[in-house]
Amino acid sequence: MEKTPKGLRLHIGIFGRRNVGKSSLLNALTQASVSIVSETAGTTTDPVEKAMELLPIGPVLFIDTAGIDDLGALGDLRRAKTQKVFERTDLALLVTQADTWGEYEEAIVQEFRRRETPLLVILNKIDLFSANGVKERLDQERIPYIETCARAPFGKVTPGVKEAIIKLLPIDWLNPPPIIADLIEAGDTVILVIPIDKEAPKGRLILPQVQTLREILDRKAIGLVVNEKELPRAMASLSKAPALVVTDSQVFAEVLASTPSDIPLTSFSILFARFKGDLRELAKGADAIGELKSGDRILIAEACTHHPIGDDIGRKKIPRWIGERIRGKIDFEVVTGHDFPPDLEKYILIIHCGACMLNRKEMLSRILEAKKKGVAITNYGMAIAYLQGSLKRALAPFEGKMNA
Repeated sequence: MEKTPKGLRLHIGIFGRRNVGKSSLLNALTQASVSIVSETAGTTTDPVEKAMELLPIGPVLFIDTAGIDDLGALGDLRRAKTQKVFERTDLALLVTQADTWGEYEEAIVQEFRRRETPLLVILNKIDLFSANGVKERLDQERIPYIETCARAPFGKVTPGVKEAIIKLLPIDWLNPPPIIADLIEAGDTVILVIPIDKEAPKGRLILPQVQTLREILDRKAIGLVVNEKELPRAMASLSKAPALVVTDSQVFAEVLASTPSDIPLTSFSILFARFKGDLRELAKGADAIGELKSGDRILIAEACTHHPIGDDIGRKKIPRWIGERIRGKIDFEVVTGHDFPPDLEKYILIIHCGACMLNRKEMLSRILEAKKKGVAITNYGMAIAYLQGSLKRALAPFEGKMNA
């Protein structure tokens, strides 16, 4: 549980005004002094994250945010960081002083209703204030709530909040979409093509490769791992054709040439387009590559904040391949981590990484925002398959299972 990647954890965001007890609540839930607690309003500046196992829910990531009523220019920056957390929150905790409910709280409720994100109101400091008036209003609006005193001994705070969280768990958390399990049967052989180059982590595989292999094993299928040079020999060694070949996107062309047309083929990035996002929408976005012209602007969105090495796929290879196709000047901009820009209208196309480091909620939020702004969005695997003229083949294994 401690090693579960952030992208596979339930993201629980903690929101509210300054000095209502958000940090005290986080410390109580984690049973550790994760956030600084002070009587001075505005102590929390940047979002504070704490990964832990919250039984019986499993691996979670708590995110403590700055007060939504923060003041001044610095307050504007803090609020902007808090609003970024909205995009990746699977379940929201809105902390308020027991006797206080106003426009700030209503704004938070409406924001999460718009995003269809489950929300629990924490009426805090009930040892000091009466919550009767606020409870009546919450009951009328059918907003779930719980009363707490976050500064009480940890053991007295956690059980009630935990039980309330369990009742609100989102469907995607209870029934996560598969990566590959529904595309194969027990006993099938799946070939995973993994290039070993400058960007391959020494001594280990990258997260999508590990997660895909694990799901193959859970399905009681056989995973055969090779690099692109050994693929023909691996194929020849099998007495029965593989049920599926999954390749790293950057060697898609070479794997395509080595894989007979009757053998299903896709990429890790396309598997993750469905696992972390909306496969149909990202596939549709790839078609925008065919409409590009000189002078257009493309956003490359990387979930990782790694230092690019050599011929980086997002910063070098995809821009080069698109440039060769368009034969004109395309402006590329790169953003990393959670820095997804609000002014998407200036881009013709967004090409996103596989999003293995983001949770599904954040990736879906990005797709929805692009759709609202009328901007096409796709991902690395989709874009590369399109540029190789093989997107239809790469999507064939998902026929009837686009939104599974």
